[in-house]
Amino acid sequence: MRDDNFLQGRLDFLWDRYFADVGQTNDVVIKFGRKTRSRLGSIKQGQTQKISNSKFPLLCSAPGGQVISNKIPNQNDRDRGHRTTIITINGLFKEPSIPEFLIDSVIAHEMVHYAHGFASPHEKKYDTPHAGGVIKKEMQERGLEDLYLLQKKWLKENWREFADKHLPRKVMARKRRRRIHFVLR
Repeated sequence: MRDDNFLQGRLDFLWDRYFADVGQTNDVVIKFGRKTRSRLGSIKQGQTQKISNSKFPLLCSAPGGQVISNKIPNQNDRDRGHRTTIITINGLFKEPSIPEFLIDSVIAHEMVHYAHGFASPHEKKYDTPHAGGVIKKEMQERGLEDLYLLQKKWLKENWREFADKHLPRKVMARKRRRRIHFVLR
């Protein structure tokens, strides 16, 4: 069974091979999420992680027990945090019957968002994340066009059947509308 360490290995491979020009300016975490039919992956920014005050104490003691101020070169360093980027991959992709190229393609798709400044510290290149087919164009430029086309083909031919098998639709009982009867006399 695939796990988050497997995903981290795939992310590292893709980053080194196809996204080496994109600096990793913050922590990037990749993990499996919930099982869903409609979303293959997502990218978001997590909570700000503040630098611990113990790393930059305001006061320290000098020899002889005297308390002195500890001047920090940039006082803002103590308050400045950084946001972690979280890439979440559909939990159905843990299944061994899902081809590895599909997982790689979804990770690459999310990395394109990261490179374009969505859920990352990089400058935003576009107003919307899928504007005018930018994902496909970027994947072509990075030598990932075959992976992109394989993903599209596999999803078209297999996804519905796979999802039905591993994530059956819930049949919900129809709620009956309550009718109010008025009696006129």
